[in-house]
Amino acid sequence: MNSGEVRTDAFAWRSAVSILLFIALWEIAARIHVAPAILLPPFSIVAAQLWHSTLDGTLAADLSISLARAFCGLALATGGGVVMGLLMARNRTIEWLVDPLVALGFPSPKIAFIPIFILWFGIESLSKVLLVTFACVFPVIIGTYSAARAVSRQFIWSALSLGSNRFSLFLHVILPACYPRIFTTFRIVVPVGLITTFTAEMVAGGGGMGATLIYSQRFFESPTVFAYIVVMLAVGLVVDAVMRRFQSRFLRWAEG
Repeated sequence: MNSGEVRTDAFAWRSAVSILLFIALWEIAARIHVAPAILLPPFSIVAAQLWHSTLDGTLAADLSISLARAFCGLALATGGGVVMGLLMARNRTIEWLVDPLVALGFPSPKIAFIPIFILWFGIESLSKVLLVTFACVFPVIIGTYSAARAVSRQFIWSALSLGSNRFSLFLHVILPACYPRIFTTFRIVVPVGLITTFTAEMVAGGGGMGATLIYSQRFFESPTVFAYIVVMLAVGLVVDAVMRRFQSRFLRWAEG
């Protein structure tokens, strides 16, 4: 087991202890009526509702819809962002044309574009997928561009002196050197994609975790609201843990 995997396992144990402590405090606070049950239901009741939603298939259906939307949008953003970032790093004209658009789009509040995407693409999955793509593509472009620009000139000159053509240089030198930063950027944009998906579903409906959560809130079904929030938090934690494990196992060469 390498040092990266040891750190990942230690983080997992710390996370488990913190979560169990938080759950215990939540249950105690609810049982002593720190707040009305409609505002803070006990965790045991939330867990029972979560189990019921799992058995009747509601949770699985909502979760699959939301994850499909999020990861389709992330796939489009990652693919398009990596290609554009590499092109910007290698071509001054493309950089000159695209850089102002990236500077404009990156800091913009993506949630404010929800009404526009609904107007253009409707309330079903397409609008959510494209909104996730829009929210995540700019960080990917910036991360890839920075990674490609940071590749050592010595590596490039060495590859060229050994007879590499441009395609071979890109495939075997530049792109592998960008992997660690691209993956780090991907770890950053995954939560953005999930948050954007859930928020768009809350606003626009059309099924999914966010739509069910806001529907339950309107009818004061607090256990369902909290159950879905717990699942959203768990999804983010599990996805990040998987990416941590992947990074420690397959990209550990970049740690040195």
